[in-house]
Amino acid sequence: MPLPPLVEPVAALSAAEAQRTARHLVLADLGEIGQRRLRAAHVTVVGAGGLGSPVVLALAAAGVGTLTVIDDDVVELSNLQRQVLHRLADVDAPKVDSAVRVAADLAPETTVRPVRERLTAANAEALLSEADLVIDGSDTFETRTLVAAACERLGVPLVWGVVQEFAAQVTVFWSAPPEGVPPVVLSDLYPPEGVGELPSCAAVGVLGALCLQVGSVLAMEAIKLIAGIGEPLFGRVLLIDALRGRMSEVPLRGRAETAGAATTSAATSVPARPAVPHVAADALDDEVAAGAFVLDVREADEIATGAIPGARHAPLAEVLGRPEAFSAEGRIVVVCQRGLRAVRAAAALRDAGADAVVLTGGMDAWSAR
Repeated sequence: MPLPPLVEPVAALSAAEAQRTARHLVLADLGEIGQRRLRAAHVTVVGAGGLGSPVVLALAAAGVGTLTVIDDDVVELSNLQRQVLHRLADVDAPKVDSAVRVAADLAPETTVRPVRERLTAANAEALLSEADLVIDGSDTFETRTLVAAACERLGVPLVWGVVQEFAAQVTVFWSAPPEGVPPVVLSDLYPPEGVGELPSCAAVGVLGALCLQVGSVLAMEAIKLIAGIGEPLFGRVLLIDALRGRMSEVPLRGRAETAGAATTSAATSVPARPAVPHVAADALDDEVAAGAFVLDVREADEIATGAIPGARHAPLAEVLGRPEAFSAEGRIVVVCQRGLRAVRAAAALRDAGADAVVLTGGMDAWSAR
């Protein structure tokens, strides 16, 4: 449903800004007044990485007046596969410096406020308090929880997205929406008691091109909310399956609205599969003595740093692509670096009929033994 615009428009655009955003000015729904609202808006972007990069690019190009970019990290070479704000020359430099430079190159009238500071429970509310809208592009659930909690207290709308491997989710949370609109917050999608250990993109990977797609969606949601146009993803979760080229959505209602009824959410829309059994590192020798073989699903460069003697190597993608090839080989103890990828592999192997278990803690636990 359409929502009222978040900000009052500036009185006028400069001649240069009007010329630069001319293709916006002729859009029937956005138009000149919508562009003036974008010029008046202050958006805070948490994270200048895979999602924050395309968000900063898109919102600066769109003519958002003020962008605060919060990130305490420096650019690493492995970031460049997906974090399109940065260049080779930026390696080891603060990520927020890239945001300042790139936004200035695109839209000189956009002010970028770099905040090279780690967002914590102590400073989150202060860092986000001046924003009309917050976009969370952070890469840990801990930070997302802090951002969401601060936005709830401030009553600021939060455009939220997460990417992992080839899949993504995007939605909008708002604890104080316009009158008559029920609030929806992060805990409605992911109740705290239901969030377990979540893998990092360093452990399971992320498709760089998908980050650009999701960042564009996040920026579009911000534009719709600022200008009061279209139907924001409020009360809905957009699901993206990049490998299959599919986009779908599920409804999301606040727990207060449902008054104790089961909440429909992306987190609960798929029935849970049985847990994959684990074995401790100390029990591995007994498993091998009883006839099990060890399947290491790490990548070749990880294997080069050390492996369990006698382990067979098959990268995760190979196992997921043809799990039936391993299903008749007896008991399998699956190992990766920390155990997260091994869970995926073992689940696929079990679905194919194999007796597969996971080495708890992976190579880290075996090495520490």
